[in-house]
Amino acid sequence: MFIKIVKTTLPFYLCLCALFLSGCWDRQEVNDLALVLATAIDKTDDNKIELSIQMVVPKSMGGGQQGSGGEGKTTTIKKATGTTIYQAMTKLQEKVPRYIFWGQNQMIIFGEKLAKEGIGKYIDFFARHPSQRIRSYIFVHEGKAIDVLDLTPGLEQMSMEVPRELARLEFGLNVTLRELLVMLGTESKSVAVPSIKVSKEPDRTLGIHLSGAAVLKNNKLTGFINNEITQGVMWLRDEIKSSSVTIKPQNADDLISFNLIRYDSELKPVIEDGKWKMIVKIVTEEEVVDNQTTLNLIDHKVAKSLEEQISNNIDKRIRLTLEQVQKKMRADVFGFAEEFHQKYPDEWSKVKNQWDELLYPELEVEIDIKTYIRRPGMSTENYKE
Repeated sequence: MFIKIVKTTLPFYLCLCALFLSGCWDRQEVNDLALVLATAIDKTDDNKIELSIQMVVPKSMGGGQQGSGGEGKTTTIKKATGTTIYQAMTKLQEKVPRYIFWGQNQMIIFGEKLAKEGIGKYIDFFARHPSQRIRSYIFVHEGKAIDVLDLTPGLEQMSMEVPRELARLEFGLNVTLRELLVMLGTESKSVAVPSIKVSKEPDRTLGIHLSGAAVLKNNKLTGFINNEITQGVMWLRDEIKSSSVTIKPQNADDLISFNLIRYDSELKPVIEDGKWKMIVKIVTEEEVVDNQTTLNLIDHKVAKSLEEQISNNIDKRIRLTLEQVQKKMRADVFGFAEEFHQKYPDEWSKVKNQWDELLYPELEVEIDIKTYIRRPGMSTENYKE
């Protein structure tokens, strides 16, 4: 009897459930979308927001167009201005016959003028946008951000691919929207994001490269740091992906180059007798990539001497970074404040309002670096004529 009732009522309940299924009434076909690949945000002379986007040109991206001798543009650029970024985006949509889709946005570039006034409200906008990807790379351009999009690329197919691929190669600093949101939410209130420079050749081909980093304090650009200082920031933030060191050994007439294999970095905050100190511990393992000397690299004394020189080289980079960023810029891009906050919450609550201007610039930083040469190479001698 029960089975008979189930068989009788089941179709009714299935039909009832079907009424609540959403179906695909709100689907968006790719052919109806304008796919955004990169975004540039600038401040105009009359204090308005200029929003520029680089979009795919659908026909040029088709399989039949690939490799056709470079015929046809692969992207197009649209821009609009407004008193707010949302107003600029609304005006931008009026210029584009397709729905602007931000789900493929690979990078967000802030112009120098806008960054000096603060990027917080724009980061908030992108964080709230439902289709914006949180893995988009963040850059600050020393000039107008639109200049990065408005040039013809050389090696890469599109201009936005150049900084994106440079970030993926991990030779320098790279920061995504998600990572930036996390860093802005810490006690440090300071961040370092990649800086890019553009050089225009006579034929308008693109010369673009990562140029150190832009330092932002309380969401505002305070200055730029070069590649060497940026390397120091990455050591302290435990974000080094690739590093090389070239030294001239003692009692040698030529150079040896080393490449980083792996490393471990640790920040240890200490408060003793009312004195605040940050201990930085770094352990690196290196390989020899170029030996122009006649030194026997498997000799224990030689290896120890080289390891000490490498440690001193890294130590020098970090101290230069501290002098520039900690002492002069007074921007805690290393996350020292967050480390103290987590380990000493009570002590931190008493001094957090004085951290930026009083405590942090004078904070003692103790650096302890140990280096080990793990791969001297298959040949222990250099073949010199």
